[in-house]
Amino acid sequence: MKDNYCVIMAGGIGSRFWPMSTVQRPKQFLDVLGIGKSLLRMTFERLLHIAPAENIYIVTNANYFSLVKEQLPELSDGQILTEPERKNTAPCITYAAAKIHALNPNATLVVAPSDHLILKEDKFTEIVHTAIATANKEDRLVTLGIKPTRPDTGYGYIEFIEDGDILPGQVKDVKHFTEKPNRELAEIFLRSGNYYWNSGIFIWRAKTILNALEKFKPELFHLFTDQSGKYNTPEEQAYVNASFAACEDISIDFAVMENAKNVDVVLANFDWSDLGTWGSLYSHLEKDYNGNAVIGDHVHMINSENCIVNLPSNKLALIQGLENYIIVESDNMLMILNQHDEQNLKKYMAPMEEASPEFFPK
Repeated sequence: MKDNYCVIMAGGIGSRFWPMSTVQRPKQFLDVLGIGKSLLRMTFERLLHIAPAENIYIVTNANYFSLVKEQLPELSDGQILTEPERKNTAPCITYAAAKIHALNPNATLVVAPSDHLILKEDKFTEIVHTAIATANKEDRLVTLGIKPTRPDTGYGYIEFIEDGDILPGQVKDVKHFTEKPNRELAEIFLRSGNYYWNSGIFIWRAKTILNALEKFKPELFHLFTDQSGKYNTPEEQAYVNASFAACEDISIDFAVMENAKNVDVVLANFDWSDLGTWGSLYSHLEKDYNGNAVIGDHVHMINSENCIVNLPSNKLALIQGLENYIIVESDNMLMILNQHDEQNLKKYMAPMEEASPEFFPK
């Protein structure tokens, strides 16, 4: 596995998991499942089946360097790549690919978000190794597709060429990417059979993604590669900071994946969620006989159904007569929100930030 490298993207702020997730401590650093491990820690341990610890790199905001060190003490400082500002996934992937390519021109990268929940990790490992073999054999850009179980409008979709059976582990040519569709279109995708959810997990050789970036986003490519001799030296951070300041804010999907022709998808069969919202977490939590998913040692639910509750372990709470609600308390902030209204959370937070800025430090 000496040529296998993993890049974990851990720079987001996870605003839809407020009030637990804040700018100071985003959701990837939280134990949202109540199992004693953060999402970042779980992602790191999962990827140890793909690459040795010394080949795993974290790309994160400069403000979170100490949080990464705290949760992943196995890593050296050089394995924590810091972004001076958030510019979406294409710049951070370009940075990581250029740095690792400077270390090992034969490197194959597995790029994964830090905040996904993946069950059946043995199947995940098997699927990723299939993707690595595909990427190495023909210099392909590979992503993992998840079979949709519902017409979800919160995920992007991958349309693949339907040639023969559609089975887990098969590799298919990608025909088209579609960003988050409306409900009607998502239902059509679900019925079609050859549209899978875009997992946001990518596998490619470092030189293959750099070649694609040079072709489709030459300015971005040159910003991070023209002085590649500075990588892995004391001059690296200043060079990277200047590159981020000058580059555009763009996702890798828009920058490369929607333009390239050498794109494959491996059909995956592991349980997956991007845990974008409290509602997406609900299906993965243990529930009582009334459908309540409760994290907290002293929570008493009476005549309440299908609620998500996450309260501090020392908090005594009585919750009566609620159905389909999200109840979360963290750091003197409390949210009681109807699950059906969760998509409006950012809208609701805007006036709160204005009225009580002391709770929302930048």
